[in-house]
Amino acid sequence: MAEALQAIVQTGKGKYLTFNLGKEEYGLEILKVREIIGLMDITTVPQTPGYVKGVINLRGKVIPVIDLRLKFGMEEKDYDERTCIVVVEVSGKSNSLQMGIVVDSVSEVLNIKSDDIEDTPSFGAKLNTDYILGMAKTEGGVKILLDIDRVLSEEEIESLEIAA
Repeated sequence: MAEALQAIVQTGKGKYLTFNLGKEEYGLEILKVREIIGLMDITTVPQTPGYVKGVINLRGKVIPVIDLRLKFGMEEKDYDERTCIVVVEVSGKSNSLQMGIVVDSVSEVLNIKSDDIEDTPSFGAKLNTDYILGMAKTEGGVKILLDIDRVLSEEEIESLEIAA
């Protein structure tokens, strides 16, 4: 069981920012979220993976931006008025990094009790689900809770630090 999920189980609850990618709903630990901003000009960085949209200047600080749809292998979608960037704090091996993740839309902040969180189902050995904390059962269905620290590998985080 992931450390973050263990902490949720011990405290009995957690606050999550929920957002949409396509028809799926995801949740991020609210403590990892720094802010939510509208789309702004993204400067592309050459020779980065396709899911890396580039960098933005956020109040004088250059931060990398990734498109979560592309990182998860989903179909690319044109950005619209609901598309936004969630600025998160990602913990790497040596230090932490602020990065922006592009999502289709932000929904709400939910209190999710540990009783409502189930372990990630097994999808077979070839599918990496380490970045999923668990599945939250809610009135509206199931939300996929992400461990944002594991969405990108250590190597990917290092390459983002270099790009920024």
